Amino acid sequence: MTDTIVKSPRGRTKRVSQIHRGPLSVRGKENGWHYRIVNDTDDRILEFQEGGYEVVKDTDVSIGDKRVDKSSNLGGAKHFAVGGGQKAVLMRIKQEWYDEDQALKASQIAEQELAMKKDALDGHYGKFGRDRNLD
Repeated sequence: MTDTIVKSPRGRTKRVSQIHRGPLSVRGKENGWHYRIVNDTDDRILEFQEGGYEVVKDTDVSIGDKRVDKSSNLGGAKHFAVGGGQKAVLMRIKQEWYDEDQALKASQIAEQELAMKKDALDGHYGKFGRDRNLD
């Protein structure tokens, strides 16, 4: 009996699960940054820039699956189609700033939930019709 060693084929592209790729997947992300795809409508890009985000350049990362028909603007903003004639831009923000923003949003949500619970405990929730206090 001879021992046969099975080797993986050379020259083939490594298989990537469908879970990890798609039209909006981003490859080549730099550590310490949070990436976000922002629709290029109205003043959204400017609003995100004012919040600390920066536009990712075309040469920095790749978006989506490997396609022959994808055009690029070398050195320019990473624009791409997201459907319905809509374009989007890849933007990023420092991870620490993103975490601060998320913590602020979480505290605002907690404050709103606390206010709703307080109203419920005061009897201002869940009664209707003839059970309602009409003071």
